[in-house]
Amino acid sequence: MLHENDTIEEVKNEVLYHVAKAAFEGNLDQIEATLPYEILPGNKSRFRCCVYKEREIVRERIMLAKNINPADGEPCHNTVKIIPAACENCPITRFTVTDNCQKCMGKKCMQACRFGAISMTRDKAYIDPDKCKECGQCYSACPYNAIVDIMRPCRRACPVDAIQAKKDGRVKIDDEKCIRCGSCINACPFGAISDSSRMLEVIDYLKSDRPVYALVAPAAEGQFGVDITMESIRDAVKKMGFKDMVDVAIGADFVSDSEAKEWAEAYNDGKKMTTSCCPAFVHLIRRHFPELSDHISTTVSPMAATARLVKAMDKSAVCIFIGPCIAKKSEAGQDQDHPGENADLVLTFEEFHAMLRAKDITLEPCAFEEEQRGSIHAKNFSNSGGVTKAVKQALMEQGVHTGVNVRQCNGASECRKALMLLKVGKLPEDFIEGMSCEGGCVAGPGNIQDEMSFKKERTKQLKKADDRLVTDTVAAYSQYDFSMHRRKNEE
Repeated sequence: MLHENDTIEEVKNEVLYHVAKAAFEGNLDQIEATLPYEILPGNKSRFRCCVYKEREIVRERIMLAKNINPADGEPCHNTVKIIPAACENCPITRFTVTDNCQKCMGKKCMQACRFGAISMTRDKAYIDPDKCKECGQCYSACPYNAIVDIMRPCRRACPVDAIQAKKDGRVKIDDEKCIRCGSCINACPFGAISDSSRMLEVIDYLKSDRPVYALVAPAAEGQFGVDITMESIRDAVKKMGFKDMVDVAIGADFVSDSEAKEWAEAYNDGKKMTTSCCPAFVHLIRRHFPELSDHISTTVSPMAATARLVKAMDKSAVCIFIGPCIAKKSEAGQDQDHPGENADLVLTFEEFHAMLRAKDITLEPCAFEEEQRGSIHAKNFSNSGGVTKAVKQALMEQGVHTGVNVRQCNGASECRKALMLLKVGKLPEDFIEGMSCEGGCVAGPGNIQDEMSFKKERTKQLKKADDRLVTDTVAAYSQYDFSMHRRKNEE
């Protein structure tokens, strides 16, 4: 049952838990009709104007958990979706004059407005929403700070202006602009935006006869507690029905080795390049800077490299990536360029945790592996700047001393600035490391811990890990064809 002090995350996790539990037990048929009343009994509202609206929001969250778009009842194609019943129709008028206005004779706001949207009433200035173009000149010009900017939190968070308001006041997402970063999900104070889930398909695979492997992101270190290691997660996924677990840090080491060679080649040819690990960053380039697409590294992501390794060893394998990123959902299984060469489906840590609860599986403290899977450099791939450090380490181990200069972009806004410089030929650095989430994958929208607590536990846990060089891990799989870690030519 939900309580009035529950947060958006707790409501979401409760819905995911019940949907996962029903799927494991084969009781999904009536869940949309029964669950809203089970977790919101009685007639008293807890979060919104009435319990009926709250139940409708829960019902629409159930639809998203089943990968169905609440707006039209069709399967979701974009990972990020609006929950219509939860959208509170935030004020559309972005700039508003407050009572701080002194109706001064300077009229700097009127002079700054180029669209004739500002007039003087008896008591203060007035902004006509039909004429206002939201340029912000009046906001900057007012000497009393009497004009406030009340842009919707979701629109403010979106780095690519993919969110707009419809005539009814609710927001819509432009799928052609959206880069699936999930910034709007965390920004909306009403929980009106969320990610669709492929969790039910994962559960179906677990019930089938095919071998299912969990590919766990390096960001899992510390996510479930300082004493919960990768071996703890391995034990848990086996209890759930997975055949085994593979640490994606292995794939990150492969990527470091491959990308180092690619960087060296590009540097010698005088070509500037970008990283390819962050799918939201890759979406940003392909959708908003398409002319720069040939600058993207052809080395696949650590998730794809690990999936290729597993599928090379077991042709019938199903690979499920588990991590903090929702953009990965579009990289694997929904619109990937080369079907069958990547992870098949993606679970966020939230969804994975819901499935653990549904199966009544507890993560138990476990010793570290005798042989650490993935180097410490690969483990830090999920931190902003981690890819650069790992690739430079690989260059050093390969005996390449190019003196490459890398621009590390922490967050989508910094990524856009760097890409603009690259577009006009004024980027001083040789390479761009792009991370859409500020802080890196460790700050992804699919985490189950708050960022500060998670980083503290992760730091403690990684100090216990073996510090092995990239070449040590690569050497263990020297029989594997590293050319498999390059994407095929897009043409």
